[in-house]
Amino acid sequence: MKIRKTPVMDGQAPANVYIYENRKEEYIVIAIPALEWSFSFAYEEEAEAVAERLEASLKKRLDHERAVLLAVRLLGWAREM
Repeated sequence: MKIRKTPVMDGQAPANVYIYENRKEEYIVIAIPALEWSFSFAYEEEAEAVAERLEASLKKRLDHERAVLLAVRLLGWAREM
């Protein structure tokens, strides 16, 4: 599991982001407890489809601009694994 920190709201301390990779079952889970939010995707999913789903999920908790920026950051971290 990888743990990162990122600001998610103005004026708040950076939140922990937990990224878990299950290599046996080939999926990744991303969670941000401060937002009460999590997201998972399988290795075989296309990057563009994952990015769209991730943005849509984050938009339920954050404004559009912040959701897009955070989605890019989270995907980059997930792909490092």
